[in-house]
Amino acid sequence: MANPSPVRVAAIGTGNVGKHALTQLITDPRFELTAVWVSSEAKAGKDAAELAGLEDSTGIRATTDLDAVLATQPDVAVYTALADNRLPDALEDYRRILAAGVNVVGSSAVFLQHPWQVLPDELIAPIEDAAKAGNASIFVNGIDPGFANDLLPMALAGTCQNIQQIRCMEIINYDTYDSAAVMFDVMGFGGSLDETPMLLQPGVLSLAWGSVVRQLAAGLDIELDEVNETHVRVPAPEAFDIAAGRIEKGTTAAIRFEVRGIKDGDVAVVLEHVTRLRDDLCPDWPQPAAHGGSYRIEITGEPSYTLDLCLSSP
Repeated sequence: MANPSPVRVAAIGTGNVGKHALTQLITDPRFELTAVWVSSEAKAGKDAAELAGLEDSTGIRATTDLDAVLATQPDVAVYTALADNRLPDALEDYRRILAAGVNVVGSSAVFLQHPWQVLPDELIAPIEDAAKAGNASIFVNGIDPGFANDLLPMALAGTCQNIQQIRCMEIINYDTYDSAAVMFDVMGFGGSLDETPMLLQPGVLSLAWGSVVRQLAAGLDIELDEVNETHVRVPAPEAFDIAAGRIEKGTTAAIRFEVRGIKDGDVAVVLEHVTRLRDDLCPDWPQPAAHGGSYRIEITGEPSYTLDLCLSSP
């Protein structure tokens, strides 16, 4: 049997997620890289290999022109550009890509997941209309939201006789995460506890992770009465440095939040993040199963489960 032709793929974004995707697209013979889109002029004109940290040139130069990317006629666009702090622009990107007949596999915006209940219809409709017009598909997923809190917990739930609650947790030290925009502007690390960062504005947590809660509830055939959220922040005991910059004493150094699905007054589904910038902070909070962090699934039912997914890299 002849080998199938490689899938023609355009890479949209080369940040913390995108550079790993780009490496795979360049080195995996199942894919043919057609173009690379970048958000900054500083990256424009650079070879895709350089942006991925690879040695051998690809001959494909990055561009800030999305039309030029679409002109290469990819089958799929791998969209890893940051969307959470530029939602209107990201949704317009998706609309243009889908309308051009190009399928999308993306890591953001995270609320573009089944079931449609997070974004209002007026924001979803252009995406659906473009997909229909271009006969294209869109699949947004990852590890969180994604594998660690939809596929994995539902696989476990399938072995239970009954379930009272599913809790999906991310327990990670973010000190090596080097995106200042995400760490400081979105999450509010290093900021005053008297100010509310973008992530913790009322409704934003439910916007970002509400799809996880609703998706799990749908899988359990639970019609939720409401989805609510809660959070707590802890200040730094002294100043210290992380990959993204300086954390001054008294500014935010740890965050714990929950997005909860309520049914008949009971908490049926929980998405929880326990995020520290140092391992010694908040020792009374849940601890990861391994150094570097873990994703934890807790099912209360018959039987009950606790499962930790620990990630490592050489």
